[in-house]
Amino acid sequence: MAQCWRDLLFAHWPIEPGALRPLIPDCLELDLFEGTAYVAVVPFRMTDIHPHFVPPLPGTSAFPELNLRTYVRPKRGPADRTGVYFWSLEATNALAVATARRFFHLPYMNAEMSCEERDGWIRYASQRTRKAAPSATFRGHYRPVRPARPSSLLDFLTERYCLYSVDANGDLYAAQVHHVRWPLFEAEAIIEENTIAHAAGIELNGAPPLLHFAKSLDVAIWGLRRVQNL
Repeated sequence: MAQCWRDLLFAHWPIEPGALRPLIPDCLELDLFEGTAYVAVVPFRMTDIHPHFVPPLPGTSAFPELNLRTYVRPKRGPADRTGVYFWSLEATNALAVATARRFFHLPYMNAEMSCEERDGWIRYASQRTRKAAPSATFRGHYRPVRPARPSSLLDFLTERYCLYSVDANGDLYAAQVHHVRWPLFEAEAIIEENTIAHAAGIELNGAPPLLHFAKSLDVAIWGLRRVQNL
């Protein structure tokens, strides 16, 4: 799949690894930065969504998305096979939700969402509507401030080129994600309500999150493969 991610905010919180270990599958282990795990809430909107070599279809090629993620590596396999693990992904497009749940084993949730730019701020709101899942809400606005300074922590948090998912049988899958390096800005945000992490059993600490913004990034996502076949 090809797609473009726009008006994206990375909001990262440091978390004690022991609090997250019970919340990821046994076949994965947390990927840590100097002994610390990180949880991210990531609101953005996707556009130009289409399979490779097929043009975007009207009504299915653009919608907001909001995800809750951390960073992992498989317990078996090369040590450098790091990637992203999602606890939830909210989206407005019912077809995208059903397809991702069925074919990517990703915990997509239906939600009512809005994302618009006003007075230099991205104003974002999401309310989960999936009846079989805990209620979850995100409301806030954010904007870029200045170009982000390169750092090893920033690379650890954002330069991820693989996602992991686990099916109902406990089998581990991976999909490769290709894009250029993130064109990141430091950001500021006013988060009015955020229960996304709480709905997954995660309590964010009181420290302010690390905030980074990207205006747009073209992305290619390849199909899933069972990890032992990589």
